[in-house]
Amino acid sequence: MVTDIKDTAHAVEAAAVMRLLPARPRVLALGEPTHGEDALLEVRNELFQQLVEQEGYRTIAIESDCMMGLVVDDYVTSGTGTLDEVMEHGFSHPELGLGASAANRELVRWMRAYNVRADNDGRPASERLRFAGFDGPLEITHAASPRQALTALHGYLAARVDADLLPCTADTLDHLLGTDDRWTDPAAMMDPAQSVGQSAEAGRLRLLADDLVALLDQQTPHLITATSRDDWDRARLYGRTATGLLRYHYWMADTSPARMTRLCALRDSMMAHNLLAVAARGPALVHAHNSHLQREKSAMQMWEGPVEWWSAGALVSAQLGEEYAFVATALGTIRHEGVDTPPPDTVEGLLYALPADRCVIDAPRLATALGDTRPAPRVSPWFGYASLDPAHLADSDGILFLKDIPQG
Repeated sequence: MVTDIKDTAHAVEAAAVMRLLPARPRVLALGEPTHGEDALLEVRNELFQQLVEQEGYRTIAIESDCMMGLVVDDYVTSGTGTLDEVMEHGFSHPELGLGASAANRELVRWMRAYNVRADNDGRPASERLRFAGFDGPLEITHAASPRQALTALHGYLAARVDADLLPCTADTLDHLLGTDDRWTDPAAMMDPAQSVGQSAEAGRLRLLADDLVALLDQQTPHLITATSRDDWDRARLYGRTATGLLRYHYWMADTSPARMTRLCALRDSMMAHNLLAVAARGPALVHAHNSHLQREKSAMQMWEGPVEWWSAGALVSAQLGEEYAFVATALGTIRHEGVDTPPPDTVEGLLYALPADRCVIDAPRLATALGDTRPAPRVSPWFGYASLDPAHLADSDGILFLKDIPQG
């Protein structure tokens, strides 16, 4: 059996990943089974560089706030700000250390250097690398105020279309939004009664946001000529984010048993729309937790009970078909977190027996080699590591396996 599995294993290279796929995908999704390990991000960086140099990929999208990601994109494309400022202000989820990560810093530095080129002349726009955060402005403890996205969208339109076409003034938005701490109160995540999402002001804002997005669509021919397609794309991001946040806040105020299922589904729906927008400008490598990129339903045990929802990857895969590919990552050990050598009767245990420290596995071939006798699910002693589900091996196009994660 190990011999059969060995036949499915390849070196960790972009070329090996591409050979697993029928064609170059528009979205190549690389999952991770845990957050906060730079060893995983270093492999991601290596693969992205190879995809850029060998396969013509030009964008990387990661599980970080889509609005904050604009700070990083401005830096790598135009040199706006400094690297230190970008690392401080361009990444969300501080509890995961995204901005403090040495691997993320190296990614941003390399992208900027690539765009500048050795002659300091700058690459043409069509060859320039782009960065995107594709998560909503959502943290574990709270959701952001819709102010930034909503006022940015209004400002973009107010500068370029007849004032009579605008559904409201900037002052009206400011009045309805009130103070940002009304929206970001952490108490609202646990207690729906603390949320302002179903207030009269929030209801009015949802209607105005919808009207602003409609106006953006209606004025497309004028706007892409008056500014640029990139500016219009950014305005569409503002619109998606504003409407998504207002919808998320609405359901934060919900008291039904489906509340957390809706919130999880809404987050991944926002992710999916951002990924489809990224994919529209060319092939992209996407990096996020396996649970956000897998094709099968995602599940989580929460304080209100178990929840299930369709991930961003499942939603994008349903739309793009073979232009979406998913490579899950699995690990042998994370000893500093108590995750020791995997039992030999698990998928991770079988892969751990292979000689290579890291490899890419043909997941459908592995599922075939295992036949009807599927390995047991691995039970992780640490909640932060999500093991592979043996029942869904064939739903991945590949598995990136790393034997041991060193302590950072």
